[in-house]
Amino acid sequence: MLLGKSAQAQTVTAGPDSARVATQVVPDSSRRTERLLGMRVTRPQKAALLALVLPGAGQVYNRRYWKLPLVYGAIGGTGYGLYFYQKAFKEYKTAKNDLDNGKTLAELKGSRVRREPSRQNVIVGLQNYRGARDKFIAYTALAYGITILDALVDAHLRDFDISEDLSLRLDPALLPSASPVPRTGLALTFYLK
Repeated sequence: MLLGKSAQAQTVTAGPDSARVATQVVPDSSRRTERLLGMRVTRPQKAALLALVLPGAGQVYNRRYWKLPLVYGAIGGTGYGLYFYQKAFKEYKTAKNDLDNGKTLAELKGSRVRREPSRQNVIVGLQNYRGARDKFIAYTALAYGITILDALVDAHLRDFDISEDLSLRLDPALLPSASPVPRTGLALTFYLK
């Protein structure tokens, strides 16, 4: 069922303790559209696309500037780890290829592989650095994905009401029963403005 321009709250009148609930419709951030490169997109879509194109752009669009050091720290830190392990992996891969082509351990280039005492240690080092590099590829992708998800969720929650008028109370209550004596229970009441 499609809603019109204004949504109505449902009124329940099925008992002596029923109440009419009046609500005010708040503009939904996932329904309003804006322009991005000629396309009509919602605010959350725009924030996610900006964060996808340039890390931190979604946070800037949402005006959450304080998150930029976290974004660039996460992506920069994992990116540096990826760079470090890729460089070491290439060094060990070149050393293994040189050993396969007949060079000795003394003729190898690279500060790490020169310290290796045997051919087997070069192979183990190659495997270890490949595994660490692959993990940092995943870590970098995860950090990048989290920044995109953060921009998307932040744009969705931009219009979320966090006023002091919202409350949830737990009160004792008497519940109707089939017998003449009412039963005791707890009433969970949600109060809106």
